[in-house]
Amino acid sequence: MQRKTLYIALMLVLGTNVISSCKKDYLKSDQYFKDRITLEKTFKSKLYSEKWLAHVFEEFKGENADVASKGLTPHCFADDMYYGDRDKDYDPSKNELSYNMFKMGLYTETDKQGTWTQSYRGIRNASTFIHNIYMNTEMSEAEIVDYRGQARFARAYLYWLLLRKYGPIPILPDEGLDYTDSYEELAIARNTYDECAEFISNELLTAAKEMEALGMRRGQDGSSRPSVGAALAARAKVLLYAASPLANGNNSGYAARLVDKQMKRLLSADYKEEKWAKAAAAARDVIELGVYRLYTAPFQETGDDATVKPPQDHNFSDKSWPAGWADIDPAKSYAEVFNGTLTASGNPELIFTRGNNQPNEGIDQMVIHQLPRSATGWNTHGLTQKLVDAYYMNDGTDVPGKDKEIGRGNGSNRVSGFVTQENYDNKKYRPLRPGVSLQYANREPRFYASVAYSGSFWTLLNETKEENRNKQIFYYSADPKGNGFNSANGYWLRTGFGVKKFVHPSDTYEGGVGSRIIPKAEPAIRYADVLLMYAEALNELSGSYTIPSWRGASYSISRDIAEMQKGIHPVRIRGGVPDYSASIYGNKNELRKTLKRERFIELMGEGQRYYDLRRWMDAPVEEALPVYGCNVLMNVEERDLFYQPVAIWTLKTTFADKMWFWPISHTELKRNKNLTQNPGWTYND
Repeated sequence: MQRKTLYIALMLVLGTNVISSCKKDYLKSDQYFKDRITLEKTFKSKLYSEKWLAHVFEEFKGENADVASKGLTPHCFADDMYYGDRDKDYDPSKNELSYNMFKMGLYTETDKQGTWTQSYRGIRNASTFIHNIYMNTEMSEAEIVDYRGQARFARAYLYWLLLRKYGPIPILPDEGLDYTDSYEELAIARNTYDECAEFISNELLTAAKEMEALGMRRGQDGSSRPSVGAALAARAKVLLYAASPLANGNNSGYAARLVDKQMKRLLSADYKEEKWAKAAAAARDVIELGVYRLYTAPFQETGDDATVKPPQDHNFSDKSWPAGWADIDPAKSYAEVFNGTLTASGNPELIFTRGNNQPNEGIDQMVIHQLPRSATGWNTHGLTQKLVDAYYMNDGTDVPGKDKEIGRGNGSNRVSGFVTQENYDNKKYRPLRPGVSLQYANREPRFYASVAYSGSFWTLLNETKEENRNKQIFYYSADPKGNGFNSANGYWLRTGFGVKKFVHPSDTYEGGVGSRIIPKAEPAIRYADVLLMYAEALNELSGSYTIPSWRGASYSISRDIAEMQKGIHPVRIRGGVPDYSASIYGNKNELRKTLKRERFIELMGEGQRYYDLRRWMDAPVEEALPVYGCNVLMNVEERDLFYQPVAIWTLKTTFADKMWFWPISHTELKRNKNLTQNPGWTYND
């Protein structure tokens, strides 16, 4: 066992060709035994053991971040949010992966491959920790078990990041390899998706049990150390993906081509409804911990930022939280989850985070690119018309003209007109200010917490000069503040919609000083996601299933409306939006469509949409639709035309089969002769 652990470590660090040629000599050498002594010294010490584990969690950064700016992972940008910078069409000096290249599948087998390298390196180090922490002489037995659970979580989560990005991947075995064999015999083929998901799920379950005594709710202080809830929530996510159409009953031509060297299918063609029941039970495990809740901010009666009370719905509006929104501020409740108002440890719905210590391309960098030019921001991250249209009116109905341009309208037309000074003085259409299009009036609270529409209000309280704070920002062409279309550079919003989510009222980038941005904890896994996963999984059921809980008892799992509402109601209430109608709850297809929309809204910008579209197999349609937005070539004198949506010529879209999963690098394919490439990508042997 010990020789095997060291061998795997060396194989992954030095490369298989080097080690395969000298493995017999190394395992018999003095150096092996010196390394063994060093390993024992490391794991007998609590300090060195903790450093080893911290090194494992370092692999969660960079391209392995769940929520980060595009320099690390472009997967946070799909059909909801785009980035307009890094585009050589507007800046020939740029030679990076632009949004258009990303959306058109013009990346290559060499792009963004840090996930593979980092994850397998972390998996190797986590395995070494798991197999050797028993030697520690400075920890109690309970601590040893807890630390082993943390390392097991790390290993499983790194496998999950690989599975989500690349599809089925090789699971390195813990037992049974004979390292006197040639490397060709040691090379490991890709496991099936189901095998990967089952392994990761079981490992996360074991990790939760190992952490139960000491890690029921570890403080989320930015250390990236997991808790029981993190393990169970990640497990629910893994099982939800395994139940989804991409991996469950996939009979597409792509799935038929995704095979190993023996032509074994890696995506299951057999549909199993029970997978949904297992995913629902896993989400329920998190809910029944009783540890997490959605964050809410209190109702505020007075002041410039007084609560905009949602209209009467004769249900949620009459009750206090958690049964209703009568005593909360829905817009602030949503906004403050993300904008840095809360520390990681003070956020009751944050289940797992890398904290605010993501270097170079973290959420702070996203905000810098969201801020307007008048706040020295880059003004290049924006939203699509499709996302803007997805937000409900404050009474729960669709916005007039929703999706009209992409052929999904209901016959209604977009609202015309603008907020007048008299409207504003009479506090009509709050929180809109004078000159704002009435298309943005009376929208649900999450809209105002997320969307920077033309004429929205930016407080920018960290600006040193008072006259630079509290600004209304318009995106008309020739805007004197430089926030609108400008043919001289690329720093303008392609759709005329910016991003308010993640922006704190104090945030500004004055003088290019990053410390003027309030730190924000990455929402890698949060409770609202778990609640929506629970409802989604239950909705897919036709039968009833008995599924064991993580502690060994059993759940009866079925499509029960009251149970689905346990997942839906908290999200809708906190968002200040009325409940779904009885007809939607009663129709599986309609509720599926509605829950997809709910995830589109609630999880915008959190790296979920890109993968949701793929697991649902909706990507060929949704990712290929043309991007619409405001007509940003129009100036303030032509403002009526500005708000008539047009196809955005600067944002391109398509979807090809090769875009289901990320390509595996040629380097890895050459190292492992049993590894197969994802369909649509090349491999030059």
